[in-house]
Amino acid sequence: MTAFRISPDVADAFPDTLIAVVTSTGLNGREPWPHTTEALESLEAQLADGTWAPTDESDPRIEAWHTAYRSFGTNPRRIRPSVDALGRRMAKKGTLPRINPAVDSYNTVSVRHGLPAGAFDLDHVTGDVEIRYADGSETFTPLGEPNTVEHPKPGEIIYTDTTDVLTRHWNHRDAHRTRVTEDSTHVAFVLETLTATRDGHLLTTAAEELQDLLTEHSAQSAVHYLSPTHPQVTL
Repeated sequence: MTAFRISPDVADAFPDTLIAVVTSTGLNGREPWPHTTEALESLEAQLADGTWAPTDESDPRIEAWHTAYRSFGTNPRRIRPSVDALGRRMAKKGTLPRINPAVDSYNTVSVRHGLPAGAFDLDHVTGDVEIRYADGSETFTPLGEPNTVEHPKPGEIIYTDTTDVLTRHWNHRDAHRTRVTEDSTHVAFVLETLTATRDGHLLTTAAEELQDLLTEHSAQSAVHYLSPTHPQVTL
């Protein structure tokens, strides 16, 4: 069993945080996921005909993350929150990247609702996962760069397990070790907001949409919620 928790310091600094942790066991990433394909293509069609557009940094959902990034010393226009970078890429290219069904599912839900999302292969996570401030001694190997080792800046917010960092700059980039592939069968997906009072309903809707995309390709799925008042969940 793996616990996810928010450290007291992060909870105090961001008291309106709400994080959905959507878990899937028995995931099958080797079969077609027609509903994910349909959701992706529908979003791209809406972008093309002008009936929908990704959130940008003028949107309050993105602005909140930019403010948070600046608070821990990260320039959000150089190192962007994941949903900001994904939305900018989609607006420019007109499409979302195709990675694998599980990743495509959370990318679609993320950009549709303007909420950062990520995922961890729990079979490669060691111990518990904590969202906390870095002390600078931690190590991080970026997704797609297995021979690279970085050190987060002291005071940067990270996801980390007992081995090393899983995500830098809160939700900018995931680690290579816990990446989700077609062969991942036990996965935790996260969706995040810093403004639950305003956007909590969007988060719960997004979590339900993601779970719906996962359900027919999983043996079991569930949604858990982390917040400063409920700072730990055990999966």
